[in-house]
Amino acid sequence: MNGTVGLACMTRVEGVIEIEETRDLVDPVVIAAFEGWNDAADAASGTVDHLMDVWGARVVAEIDPEDFYDYQVNRPVTGVDENGFRSITWPTTQIAVCSPPDLDRDIILVRGIEPNMRWKQFVSEILECVDDLGGQLVVTLGALLADAPHTRPIPVSGTATEPDLVDRLKLDSPSYEGPTGIVGVLQEACVQNDIPAVSYWAAVPHYVAAPPCPKATLAIVNKLEDLLQCSIPLGDLPEDSRAWERGVNDLAEEDEDVSDYVRSLEEARDTADLPEASGDAIAREFERYLKRRTDDS
Repeated sequence: MNGTVGLACMTRVEGVIEIEETRDLVDPVVIAAFEGWNDAADAASGTVDHLMDVWGARVVAEIDPEDFYDYQVNRPVTGVDENGFRSITWPTTQIAVCSPPDLDRDIILVRGIEPNMRWKQFVSEILECVDDLGGQLVVTLGALLADAPHTRPIPVSGTATEPDLVDRLKLDSPSYEGPTGIVGVLQEACVQNDIPAVSYWAAVPHYVAAPPCPKATLAIVNKLEDLLQCSIPLGDLPEDSRAWERGVNDLAEEDEDVSDYVRSLEEARDTADLPEASGDAIAREFERYLKRRTDDS
C-alpha cells in the first residue's frame, strides 16, 4: 500500500461496506477512535470528531451494523431529519476522508462504536477498506481513567509497532498485558498484516470521568501534530479546556476531601515529572510555541 490510489465507486458483495467514489488519495494516514471501553470521557472519539469538523471530512463508507452490534446494548436513535421526516440512526462505524491544507498527504478518519460481537470480522472489514483507500499508517486513539490531577497537563502515552516509528516519535513498543478493547485488536491486526501502527492513549482524571474532557482531547491533538508534523486548527478546544479545568476547580473547592486528594495527586505528579524538566523537554515546548505562532500569523 503506497503512493497515490485511485478509487472507483463500489459495493462489497456482502453489503458490509459501501465506498463512495472519491478522488485519488495521497499517502493517507488513518486515524481511528471508537466509543466505549477504549474511550474514557469520550476523549478519543472527541478527537476524531474535532478533526472531522476542522478538516471538513467527507464520509465515504459505513459499516453495516447488523452483524456487529447488539441493539439492546447500543440502541438505535429515532429523530426527525432535515426534511421533517422521522428517521432512525443505527449504531455504526463511519470512514471519512479529508485533505488538511497544511499537510502534503491525505487523512482517513475512522469514527465508530466498539462492536458487541464478531470483532475479528469487524477489524478485517476496516482494514480491507483501509487497504482499498491506500492507507499507509494506522493511528489508533484511546483514553483511560487514571490517577492524574486535572490541574496538570494530561499525560498521553504512545506506542508504535515498528522500530523506526518508535525511534522517530520517541514512543514505546507495545508491552501491555491484560484485557483489551477493539483498539488493541485493531493494532494487533495491523501487525499481522504488516501495516505500520501507532497508538496514543490519554490519561483522564478518574474523579471527573463524565464526558466531555476537552483537555484530554486537546492533549491527543497535540500528539497528532507531532506525528503529522503539521499545525491542526484548535478551534474552541483551548478555551473549552480552560473552562473545564475552572469547573473542576470549583467542584473540588466545595469538598475538602476532594481538594486534599487532588493536592496529593499534584505532589505525586510533580515529583515524577522532575526529571522531565530538562533542556530537551523545554526546547520541544518552545519549538511547538514558535511553530504555532508562525502558523497563526
